[in-house]
Order: sequence, then structure tokens, then C-alpha cells
Amino acid sequence: MTNNYQDLFEIDTNLNRLVKKIELLNYINPLNIESEKKQFFASKYTYEPNFKYPKVKFNGYKLHRLFFSQRLERIEDNDIRQLYEDIIYEYSGKIECIDTINQGRKFYFNSLKSFGTPTEKDIENAKFILRFDDDEPSEDLISKYSVHEAQTYFEDFSKRYDFSYNLKFSTNISAAAMVQNNTQTLLLKKNHKFSKNQLEVLANHEVGVHMVTTFNGLSQPLKIFSSGFPNNVETQEGLAVYSEYMSGCLTMKRLKELAYRVIAADSLAKGYSFSDTFDLLHSQYKVKRDGAFTITLRVHRGGGFTKDHLYLSGLKKVYQYAQNDGDLDVLLTGKVTLEYAAVIYRLQELGLAVTSKHFTDSYQTNKNTNTTIDFILNSLK
Repeated sequence: MTNNYQDLFEIDTNLNRLVKKIELLNYINPLNIESEKKQFFASKYTYEPNFKYPKVKFNGYKLHRLFFSQRLERIEDNDIRQLYEDIIYEYSGKIECIDTINQGRKFYFNSLKSFGTPTEKDIENAKFILRFDDDEPSEDLISKYSVHEAQTYFEDFSKRYDFSYNLKFSTNISAAAMVQNNTQTLLLKKNHKFSKNQLEVLANHEVGVHMVTTFNGLSQPLKIFSSGFPNNVETQEGLAVYSEYMSGCLTMKRLKELAYRVIAADSLAKGYSFSDTFDLLHSQYKVKRDGAFTITLRVHRGGGFTKDHLYLSGLKKVYQYAQNDGDLDVLLTGKVTLEYAAVIYRLQELGLAVTSKHFTDSYQTNKNTNTTIDFILNSLK
């Protein structure tokens, strides 16, 4: 049996080395967001932005070949072998995504393969959320903190965890903050103004979940916990938004943002252009112009990136799982997927995986006091 595990660890190490090259988020963020945004606004929202992307640093064909040359038949355990097979197909899909960035519909179809598109139910859930009133205006929602004040906030928040990560400022990210898993770095958007609520949201979301699963993944014997299970985005983002809910900072504004992302991702399937999606959000749904631009950019980058619809379905799945007393520890063991929980328990029994070293702080007690949000989460289909 030990020999069998030797094969497993060898394959696992090979895959980890290969997957380090294909961090999709490093390639999908345009390099010229600000200048294209200016031109789009100046054109009264008719100009189709022409985004530039980082140059791809690997040969896709060769990388595919290396992934598929792994001799998985050497893994005797069926469930574990199946997991690794699924993983190779997943990574291969990511290569195809990166290889076709900025190639229009070609990229969109590869994105569909990796992230899917909203179902009828997802769209109904999104429209259901959009029927509710906005939050009452409050001091907490005013954007007034600089990136340096945000840095201080994150450093203070992170004292509750015993891991240390890098913190950097960036002008080339489409979100206010994001975690780079492979370098254990938190990137903050340099020219962004943060509200108190947004700082709480980002700290619980990025540090409380994404950093927690990054460091839990690194403490596992198998490196796939770090490089990622198949379709882990839905679970990981669901956990991250669930952490916002549990810490009491999930607002209606934020829930609606997740709903608009579903609507925007669905507009890709209908063949909408950048300006069409923007118009749908800004003119029809009355989303403020900067917010509408960001949501539109997120789904149209690369040629049609459907990942954003998974935040809402992920939240729904994780919320329902937790309501039914599901074990959140198993979902925090790394970049893992709810649907593979049974395989993770199996790996733990075999001594090939460990329980979570770090646990999301907000999951200890439910601090949500917003009854509307409870009602919505309980009503999602």
C-alpha cells in the first residue's frame, strides 16, 4: 500500500508544479481598465472597450500534454483516482481559457466549460433579491478610507489568525481586493476609497475565508488542496460570502451586487455586447455608473467570463449546508468543493489529509441581525 501512496504523491507533486503556471486571475484582468473606462464614459456608453491583457508565459499545448501524461492508473483507490482525473480535466480547461483570452466567443465557450452559466433558478433567485428595498443610508456605507487606512484595518483584523501573508497595492485589478493563492498575497486596489462596511466585508471574505483556505491548503500532505479541486470557485466564494453574512456585514447592497452579476453573466448567453450589458444594468436596473461598469467589466473581460454567477449559487449552497448542520471544517481544508466532501473524509481516514488548521473566525457565532437577509437566504430556490 505504501508504494501506492508514493505514486500518488509523485503525481500530486507533478500536477502542483504544472498548475503554478496557470493562475487564471493573473491573465484575465485587463491592463488598461482606467483608460478604457474614461473613453467608454466619454462616448456616452457607446464605445466598445478594447482591453489589453498580460502576455501568456507558457505553451498551452505542451502543458496539456504534461497534464495528460500523468499515469493515473497507478493510483489504486478508485475515488482518489477519479478525483485526480477530474482535476486534470479541470486544469486543462483553465489552460484553454487562458489560451483564448481576448478571442471573443472562443474564450466564452471555454469559460462556460469551466464555470457554467446561470440556470433559470439562478436568474429567478437574482430577480427575487432585486425586488427588495435598498439598505437605509448609514455612516458605514460612505466610502472614505484610503488604501493605506485599509492596509492598517487588514493588518489589525488578521491578528486573530496565526498566519502571515504579503499585502500589496495594485492598479490592475477589477475588484477592490483579491487574494493571490500561489503567492499568499492580498492585493488592494490602489486608487480605491473603502467604506467601513466594505472593509469588514473584504476582511471577512478575503482573509477570513480565502486566506484561511490558502494556508489550510498549504498545511495538507497533498498539494491538490492548495492548487484546487474541480469547480471549487462556487464553494469557495459561497464560503466567503457566508462569512460576510455570519459576521453581520452582509448588506442588501452587497446581495444585490451578487444578483446583478448573475443578470450580467446571463446577458453573455444572450449575445450582449459590453455596452448592452452596461445599458441593462445602468438604464434598466438603475445601477450607478461606476458599479455598472465594474460588473460589466468583470463578465465581459477576456471575451465573456461567466465565473461571477457562482457567488450567489455558492452562497445558497453553503447557507443551506450550514443550516442543516453541515461540517464547515471540511470545506475549509483548502481550495475544495462541497461535492467532494466524502472524498476528503476518505483522504482524512487514510491519513492523506488533515482537518483544518485555521478556522474562519466569523463562523463561531452568527452576528447577522438583518431579518430581510435571513428571509431571502431561506427563500432561495
